[in-house]
Amino acid sequence: MRRRVVVTGMAGLSPLGGDWPTIRAGLLAKRSGVRVMPEWDAYEGLDTRLGAPVPDFAVPGHYPRKKVRSMGRVALMATRATELALADAGLTGSTLVTDGTTGIAYGSTSGSPPAMEIYAATFYTKRSLKGIAGTDYLQFMSHTCAANLAQFFGITGRVMPTCSACTAGSQGIGYAYEAIVGGRQNLMVAGGAEELHAVNAAVFDIMFATSTRNDEPERTPRPFDRARDGLVVGEGAGTLVLEELEHARARGARIYAEVAGFGTNGDGTHITNPDVRGMQTVMELALRDAGLAPADVGYVNAHGTATEAGDIAESVATFRVFGDRAPISSLKSYLGHTLGAGGALEAWLSIMMLREDWFAPTLNLEDPDPRCAPLDYVRGEPRALRVEHVMSNNFAFGGVNTSLIFTRWS
Repeated sequence: MRRRVVVTGMAGLSPLGGDWPTIRAGLLAKRSGVRVMPEWDAYEGLDTRLGAPVPDFAVPGHYPRKKVRSMGRVALMATRATELALADAGLTGSTLVTDGTTGIAYGSTSGSPPAMEIYAATFYTKRSLKGIAGTDYLQFMSHTCAANLAQFFGITGRVMPTCSACTAGSQGIGYAYEAIVGGRQNLMVAGGAEELHAVNAAVFDIMFATSTRNDEPERTPRPFDRARDGLVVGEGAGTLVLEELEHARARGARIYAEVAGFGTNGDGTHITNPDVRGMQTVMELALRDAGLAPADVGYVNAHGTATEAGDIAESVATFRVFGDRAPISSLKSYLGHTLGAGGALEAWLSIMMLREDWFAPTLNLEDPDPRCAPLDYVRGEPRALRVEHVMSNNFAFGGVNTSLIFTRWS
Protein backbone atom coordinates (compact mmCIF):
# COMPACT_ATOMS: atom_id res chain seq x y z
CA MET A 1 0.00 0.00 0.00
CA ARG A 2 1.29 3.45 -0.90
CA ARG A 3 2.37 5.55 2.06
CA ARG A 4 0.25 8.66 2.56
CA VAL A 5 1.67 12.07 3.44
CA VAL A 6 0.00 14.73 5.54
CA VAL A 7 0.85 18.25 6.66
CA THR A 8 1.19 18.50 10.44
CA GLY A 9 2.87 21.89 10.85
CA MET A 10 3.00 25.16 8.90
CA ALA A 11 4.44 28.63 9.38
CA GLY A 12 5.94 31.45 7.42
CA LEU A 13 7.10 35.04 7.16
CA SER A 14 5.61 37.14 4.38
CA PRO A 15 5.20 40.75 3.26
CA LEU A 16 1.69 40.63 4.80
CA GLY A 17 2.91 39.34 8.16
CA GLY A 18 4.29 36.36 9.99
CA ASP A 19 1.19 34.44 11.10
CA TRP A 20 -2.05 33.27 9.53
CA PRO A 21 -4.43 35.62 11.40
CA THR A 22 -2.43 38.66 10.26
CA ILE A 23 -2.09 37.41 6.69
CA ARG A 24 -5.76 36.41 6.61
CA ALA A 25 -6.77 39.91 7.66
CA GLY A 26 -4.57 41.38 4.92
CA LEU A 27 -6.04 39.13 2.24
CA LEU A 28 -9.61 39.87 3.31
CA ALA A 29 -8.87 43.61 3.38
CA LYS A 30 -7.23 43.33 -0.06
CA ARG A 31 -4.08 44.91 1.34
CA SER A 32 -0.86 44.89 -0.67
CA GLY A 33 2.56 44.11 0.79
CA VAL A 34 4.31 46.11 -1.94
CA ARG A 35 6.08 49.35 -1.06
CA VAL A 36 8.53 51.83 -2.58
CA MET A 37 12.22 51.05 -1.94
CA PRO A 38 13.96 54.46 -1.95
CA GLU A 39 17.29 52.83 -1.09
CA TRP A 40 17.34 51.42 -4.61
CA ASP A 41 17.90 54.92 -5.98
CA ALA A 42 21.61 54.16 -5.56
CA TYR A 43 21.59 51.73 -8.51
CA GLU A 44 22.02 53.40 -11.88
CA GLY A 45 19.80 51.98 -14.59
CA LEU A 46 17.43 50.16 -12.23
CA ASP A 47 13.96 51.28 -13.30
CA THR A 48 11.80 49.64 -10.68
CA ARG A 49 11.64 51.01 -7.14
CA LEU A 50 9.11 48.48 -5.90
CA GLY A 51 9.62 45.58 -3.51
CA ALA A 52 7.67 43.54 -0.98
CA PRO A 53 9.77 43.15 2.20
CA VAL A 54 8.90 41.18 5.32
CA PRO A 55 8.01 43.86 7.90
CA ASP A 56 9.83 44.12 11.22
CA PHE A 57 11.83 40.90 11.01
CA ALA A 58 14.52 40.65 13.68
CA VAL A 59 16.73 37.80 14.78
CA PRO A 60 15.14 36.21 17.87
CA GLY A 61 17.18 36.90 20.99
CA HIS A 62 17.36 33.23 21.97
CA TYR A 63 19.30 32.25 18.84
CA PRO A 64 22.92 31.41 19.81
CA ARG A 65 25.51 33.50 17.99
CA LYS A 66 27.53 30.38 17.20
CA LYS A 67 24.58 29.01 15.22
CA VAL A 68 23.58 32.16 13.36
CA ARG A 69 26.94 33.55 12.29
CA SER A 70 26.80 31.33 9.19
CA MET A 71 23.36 32.74 8.27
CA GLY A 72 22.37 35.71 6.17
CA ARG A 73 18.85 37.11 6.26
CA VAL A 74 17.53 34.40 3.95
CA ALA A 75 18.66 31.55 6.23
CA LEU A 76 17.55 33.43 9.33
CA MET A 77 14.04 33.80 7.96
CA ALA A 78 14.04 30.12 6.97
CA THR A 79 15.12 29.22 10.50
CA ARG A 80 12.41 31.29 12.15
CA ALA A 81 9.71 29.91 9.84
CA THR A 82 10.92 26.37 10.55
CA GLU A 83 11.08 26.95 14.30
CA LEU A 84 7.45 28.08 14.23
CA ALA A 85 6.38 25.20 11.97
CA LEU A 86 8.03 22.60 14.21
CA ALA A 87 6.30 24.15 17.21
CA ASP A 88 3.01 24.07 15.29
CA ALA A 89 3.59 20.37 14.63
CA GLY A 90 4.26 19.68 18.32
CA LEU A 91 7.87 18.76 17.63
CA THR A 92 9.79 21.38 19.62
CA GLY A 93 12.48 19.53 21.57
CA SER A 94 11.38 16.15 20.20
CA THR A 95 13.99 13.48 19.58
CA LEU A 96 12.16 12.77 16.31
CA VAL A 97 13.79 15.90 14.92
CA THR A 98 17.32 14.74 15.69
CA ASP A 99 17.32 10.93 15.55
CA GLY A 100 17.28 10.58 11.76
CA THR A 101 13.50 10.34 11.49
CA THR A 102 13.34 13.86 10.05
CA GLY A 103 14.93 15.14 6.85
CA ILE A 104 15.03 18.47 5.01
CA ALA A 105 14.06 19.56 1.50
CA TYR A 106 14.45 23.32 1.37
CA GLY A 107 15.67 25.90 -1.08
CA SER A 108 16.15 29.45 -2.28
CA THR A 109 17.17 31.11 -5.52
CA SER A 110 20.54 31.95 -4.03
CA GLY A 111 22.18 32.66 -0.71
CA SER A 112 22.35 36.05 0.97
CA PRO A 113 23.21 38.83 -1.55
CA PRO A 114 24.99 41.13 0.98
CA ALA A 115 27.46 38.36 1.82
CA MET A 116 27.97 37.72 -1.88
CA GLU A 117 28.59 41.44 -2.37
CA ILE A 118 31.26 41.52 0.33
CA TYR A 119 33.03 38.53 -1.14
CA ALA A 120 32.89 39.78 -4.73
CA ALA A 121 33.78 43.40 -4.00
CA THR A 122 36.72 42.48 -1.81
CA PHE A 123 38.12 39.64 -3.88
CA TYR A 124 37.54 40.94 -7.41
CA THR A 125 37.72 44.71 -6.93
CA LYS A 126 40.33 45.01 -4.20
CA ARG A 127 42.13 41.79 -5.19
CA SER A 128 42.36 40.99 -1.52
CA LEU A 129 41.09 38.54 1.07
CA LYS A 130 41.25 41.12 3.85
CA GLY A 131 37.77 41.88 5.09
CA ILE A 132 36.30 38.55 4.00
CA ALA A 133 35.03 36.51 6.94
CA GLY A 134 35.12 32.74 6.98
CA THR A 135 31.32 32.75 7.33
CA ASP A 136 30.62 34.95 4.29
CA TYR A 137 30.62 32.02 1.87
CA LEU A 138 28.40 30.02 4.21
CA GLN A 139 25.87 32.83 4.04
CA PHE A 140 25.74 33.02 0.25
CA MET A 141 26.28 29.38 -0.78
CA SER A 142 23.35 28.03 -2.77
CA HIS A 143 22.35 25.51 -0.11
CA THR A 144 22.67 27.91 2.83
CA CYS A 145 19.06 27.42 3.96
CA ALA A 146 19.03 23.62 3.96
CA ALA A 147 22.49 23.32 5.51
CA ASN A 148 21.89 25.91 8.22
CA LEU A 149 18.51 24.42 9.13
CA ALA A 150 20.15 21.03 9.60
CA GLN A 151 22.82 22.48 11.87
CA PHE A 152 20.49 24.73 13.86
CA PHE A 153 17.91 22.04 14.66
CA GLY A 154 20.27 19.04 14.71
CA ILE A 155 18.45 17.31 11.85
CA THR A 156 20.36 14.19 10.79
CA GLY A 157 18.09 12.75 8.08
CA ARG A 158 18.60 13.41 4.39
CA VAL A 159 19.23 17.01 3.33
CA MET A 160 17.97 17.99 -0.13
CA PRO A 161 18.64 21.59 -1.21
CA THR A 162 16.19 22.76 -3.88
CA CYS A 163 17.84 25.76 -5.53
CA SER A 164 15.54 26.08 -8.52
CA ALA A 165 14.61 29.77 -8.32
CA CYS A 166 10.84 30.27 -8.42
CA THR A 167 10.15 26.56 -7.83
CA ALA A 168 12.58 26.12 -4.93
CA GLY A 169 9.85 26.16 -2.29
CA SER A 170 7.41 23.96 -4.22
CA GLN A 171 10.11 21.46 -5.20
CA GLY A 172 11.11 21.35 -1.54
CA ILE A 173 7.59 20.29 -0.63
CA GLY A 174 7.34 17.89 -3.56
CA TYR A 175 10.65 16.17 -2.96
CA ALA A 176 9.87 15.92 0.76
CA TYR A 177 6.58 14.26 -0.13
CA GLU A 178 8.37 11.79 -2.41
CA ALA A 179 10.94 10.98 0.29
CA ILE A 180 8.12 9.97 2.64
CA VAL A 181 6.11 8.10 0.00
CA GLY A 182 9.28 6.20 -0.88
CA GLY A 183 9.88 5.19 2.73
CA ARG A 184 13.13 7.15 3.09
CA GLN A 185 11.87 9.39 5.90
CA ASN A 186 8.84 9.62 8.17
CA LEU A 187 9.10 13.36 8.71
CA MET A 188 10.36 16.16 6.46
CA VAL A 189 10.94 19.87 6.93
CA ALA A 190 10.05 21.37 3.56
CA GLY A 191 9.84 24.79 1.95
CA GLY A 192 11.81 27.75 0.72
CA ALA A 193 12.99 31.26 1.47
CA GLU A 194 14.25 34.39 -0.26
CA GLU A 195 15.88 37.64 0.80
CA LEU A 196 14.84 40.91 -0.84
CA HIS A 197 17.73 42.77 -2.45
CA ALA A 198 18.10 45.11 -5.41
CA VAL A 199 20.12 42.48 -7.26
CA ASN A 200 17.05 40.22 -7.38
CA ALA A 201 14.98 43.03 -8.85
CA ALA A 202 17.78 43.78 -11.32
CA VAL A 203 17.62 40.25 -12.76
CA PHE A 204 14.10 40.95 -13.99
CA ASP A 205 14.59 44.67 -14.60
CA ILE A 206 17.26 43.93 -17.20
CA MET A 207 14.68 41.79 -19.02
CA PHE A 208 12.07 44.60 -18.83
CA ALA A 209 9.93 42.31 -16.67
CA THR A 210 9.53 44.49 -13.55
CA SER A 211 6.69 46.84 -12.74
CA THR A 212 7.62 50.52 -12.81
CA ARG A 213 4.44 51.89 -11.24
CA ASN A 214 6.73 53.46 -8.70
CA ASP A 215 4.20 56.13 -7.73
CA GLU A 216 1.37 53.68 -6.95
CA PRO A 217 2.78 50.54 -5.27
CA GLU A 218 -0.64 49.40 -4.11
CA ARG A 219 -1.79 49.09 -7.76
CA THR A 220 0.79 46.53 -8.82
CA PRO A 221 1.51 43.73 -9.65
CA ARG A 222 -1.58 42.97 -11.73
CA PRO A 223 -1.56 39.27 -12.71
CA PHE A 224 -3.62 38.45 -15.80
CA ASP A 225 -4.75 42.09 -16.13
CA ARG A 226 -4.68 43.97 -19.42
CA ALA A 227 -2.89 46.89 -17.73
CA ARG A 228 -0.15 44.89 -16.00
CA ASP A 229 3.41 46.10 -16.49
CA GLY A 230 5.52 43.45 -14.79
CA LEU A 231 6.33 41.72 -11.54
CA VAL A 232 7.41 42.98 -8.13
CA VAL A 233 10.09 41.08 -6.23
CA GLY A 234 9.36 40.14 -2.61
CA GLU A 235 10.86 38.10 0.20
CA GLY A 236 9.86 35.66 2.89
CA ALA A 237 10.09 32.09 4.10
CA GLY A 238 7.59 29.27 4.29
CA THR A 239 7.95 25.90 6.03
CA LEU A 240 5.66 22.89 5.98
CA VAL A 241 6.21 19.84 8.17
CA LEU A 242 5.23 16.74 6.20
CA GLU A 243 4.66 13.41 7.89
CA GLU A 244 3.72 9.86 7.03
CA LEU A 245 0.06 9.43 7.95
CA GLU A 246 0.31 6.52 10.40
CA HIS A 247 3.34 8.11 12.06
CA ALA A 248 1.32 11.30 12.56
CA ARG A 249 -1.65 9.39 13.92
CA ALA A 250 0.52 7.41 16.32
CA ARG A 251 1.79 10.55 17.99
CA GLY A 252 -1.59 12.29 17.94
CA ALA A 253 -0.53 15.06 15.60
CA ARG A 254 -2.99 17.61 14.24
CA ILE A 255 -3.40 17.19 10.48
CA TYR A 256 -4.01 20.20 8.24
CA ALA A 257 -4.29 18.53 4.84
CA GLU A 258 -3.02 15.61 2.80
CA VAL A 259 -0.42 16.02 0.09
CA ALA A 260 -2.27 14.13 -2.62
CA GLY A 261 -0.05 14.64 -5.65
CA PHE A 262 3.08 16.22 -7.05
CA GLY A 263 4.46 16.75 -10.51
CA THR A 264 7.68 18.34 -11.70
CA ASN A 265 9.23 18.47 -15.15
CA GLY A 266 11.36 20.51 -17.51
CA ASP A 267 10.27 22.37 -20.63
CA GLY A 268 13.40 21.43 -22.56
CA THR A 269 12.80 24.35 -24.91
CA HIS A 270 14.00 27.76 -23.69
CA ILE A 271 15.92 28.95 -20.62
CA THR A 272 13.54 31.85 -19.81
CA ASN A 273 10.48 31.77 -22.11
CA PRO A 274 7.51 29.92 -20.57
CA ASP A 275 6.29 26.86 -22.43
CA VAL A 276 2.58 26.06 -22.53
CA ARG A 277 3.10 22.35 -23.13
CA GLY A 278 5.49 21.98 -20.19
CA MET A 279 3.08 23.78 -17.86
CA GLN A 280 0.14 21.70 -19.02
CA THR A 281 2.09 18.47 -18.63
CA VAL A 282 3.18 19.19 -15.06
CA MET A 283 -0.44 19.74 -13.97
CA GLU A 284 -1.40 16.47 -15.64
CA LEU A 285 1.47 14.71 -13.85
CA ALA A 286 0.23 15.96 -10.47
CA LEU A 287 -3.34 14.86 -11.25
CA ARG A 288 -2.12 11.43 -12.31
CA ASP A 289 -0.02 11.09 -9.15
CA ALA A 290 -3.04 12.01 -7.02
CA GLY A 291 -5.38 9.71 -8.95
CA LEU A 292 -7.69 12.65 -9.64
CA ALA A 293 -9.52 14.00 -12.67
CA PRO A 294 -9.42 17.72 -13.53
CA ALA A 295 -13.04 18.03 -12.38
CA ASP A 296 -11.98 17.00 -8.87
CA VAL A 297 -9.86 20.12 -8.34
CA GLY A 298 -11.94 22.98 -6.96
CA TYR A 299 -9.35 25.78 -6.94
CA VAL A 300 -6.04 26.54 -8.62
CA ASN A 301 -3.46 28.80 -7.01
CA ALA A 302 -1.67 30.31 -9.99
CA HIS A 303 1.99 31.19 -10.35
CA GLY A 304 0.62 34.47 -11.74
CA THR A 305 3.66 36.75 -11.87
CA ALA A 306 2.07 39.58 -13.91
CA THR A 307 4.49 39.27 -16.81
CA GLU A 308 2.97 39.23 -20.29
CA ALA A 309 4.51 36.01 -21.56
CA GLY A 310 4.09 34.19 -18.26
CA ASP A 311 0.46 35.10 -17.67
CA ILE A 312 -0.63 34.22 -21.19
CA ALA A 313 1.21 30.89 -21.30
CA GLU A 314 0.07 29.84 -17.83
CA SER A 315 -3.56 30.73 -18.51
CA VAL A 316 -3.59 28.78 -21.78
CA ALA A 317 -1.98 25.74 -20.12
CA THR A 318 -4.45 25.88 -17.23
CA PHE A 319 -7.38 26.18 -19.64
CA ARG A 320 -6.18 23.12 -21.56
CA VAL A 321 -6.34 21.10 -18.34
CA PHE A 322 -9.38 22.57 -16.56
CA GLY A 323 -11.32 24.59 -19.09
CA ASP A 324 -13.17 27.49 -17.46
CA ARG A 325 -14.54 25.57 -14.48
CA ALA A 326 -11.76 25.83 -11.88
CA PRO A 327 -11.56 29.11 -9.93
CA ILE A 328 -8.04 30.54 -10.08
CA SER A 329 -6.20 33.41 -8.38
CA SER A 330 -2.65 34.61 -7.72
CA LEU A 331 -1.34 35.44 -4.26
CA LYS A 332 1.64 37.24 -5.82
CA SER A 333 -0.72 40.17 -6.30
CA TYR A 334 -0.48 40.68 -2.50
CA LEU A 335 3.01 39.34 -1.70
CA GLY A 336 4.98 40.15 -4.81
CA HIS A 337 7.09 37.41 -6.33
CA THR A 338 8.91 35.94 -3.34
CA LEU A 339 10.98 33.70 -5.63
CA GLY A 340 12.32 30.72 -3.67
CA ALA A 341 9.77 31.29 -0.90
CA GLY A 342 6.83 31.60 -3.28
CA GLY A 343 5.86 27.97 -3.69
CA ALA A 344 5.99 27.31 0.05
CA LEU A 345 4.09 30.45 1.08
CA GLU A 346 1.45 29.84 -1.58
CA ALA A 347 1.03 26.21 -0.52
CA TRP A 348 0.63 27.25 3.14
CA LEU A 349 -1.97 29.90 2.34
CA SER A 350 -3.82 27.67 -0.13
CA ILE A 351 -4.19 25.01 2.57
CA MET A 352 -5.47 27.56 5.07
CA MET A 353 -8.02 28.92 2.60
CA LEU A 354 -9.06 25.34 1.75
CA ARG A 355 -9.70 24.72 5.45
CA GLU A 356 -11.74 27.90 5.86
CA ASP A 357 -13.81 27.53 2.66
CA TRP A 358 -12.86 30.79 0.96
CA PHE A 359 -10.30 31.92 -1.58
CA ALA A 360 -8.70 35.31 -2.05
CA PRO A 361 -9.22 37.20 -5.30
CA THR A 362 -6.33 38.33 -7.45
CA LEU A 363 -5.61 41.86 -6.30
CA ASN A 364 -5.68 44.53 -9.05
CA LEU A 365 -7.24 42.18 -11.60
CA GLU A 366 -9.84 44.58 -13.01
CA ASP A 367 -9.80 43.90 -16.75
CA PRO A 368 -8.54 40.43 -17.74
CA ASP A 369 -6.20 40.46 -20.72
CA PRO A 370 -8.16 39.06 -23.69
CA ARG A 371 -4.98 37.26 -24.79
CA CYS A 372 -5.19 35.18 -21.61
CA ALA A 373 -7.45 32.14 -21.66
CA PRO A 374 -11.04 32.64 -20.40
CA LEU A 375 -10.52 31.11 -16.96
CA ASP A 376 -12.75 31.55 -13.91
CA TYR A 377 -10.61 34.31 -12.40
CA VAL A 378 -11.44 35.05 -8.77
CA ARG A 379 -11.51 38.84 -8.63
CA GLY A 380 -13.19 41.63 -6.77
CA GLU A 381 -14.13 39.93 -3.51
CA PRO A 382 -13.07 36.71 -1.76
CA ARG A 383 -15.08 33.73 -2.94
CA ALA A 384 -16.81 31.45 -0.46
CA LEU A 385 -16.25 27.95 -1.77
CA ARG A 386 -16.06 24.50 -0.23
CA VAL A 387 -13.82 22.19 -2.24
CA GLU A 388 -11.99 18.95 -1.56
CA HIS A 389 -8.79 19.45 -3.59
CA VAL A 390 -6.66 22.48 -4.47
CA MET A 391 -3.71 22.76 -6.85
CA SER A 392 -0.76 25.13 -6.44
CA ASN A 393 1.48 25.74 -9.48
CA ASN A 394 4.92 27.31 -9.89
CA PHE A 395 7.22 27.80 -12.86
CA ALA A 396 10.87 28.86 -12.89
CA PHE A 397 13.66 30.06 -15.16
CA GLY A 398 15.36 27.08 -16.69
CA GLY A 399 12.00 25.62 -17.69
CA VAL A 400 11.43 24.01 -14.29
CA ASN A 401 7.75 23.41 -13.50
CA THR A 402 5.95 22.13 -10.40
CA SER A 403 2.39 21.32 -9.43
CA LEU A 404 1.18 20.32 -5.97
CA ILE A 405 -2.25 19.02 -4.98
CA PHE A 406 -3.56 19.25 -1.42
CA THR A 407 -6.67 17.48 -0.15
CA ARG A 408 -9.00 18.54 2.65
CA TRP A 409 -8.53 16.57 5.86
CA SER A 410 -11.55 15.75 7.97
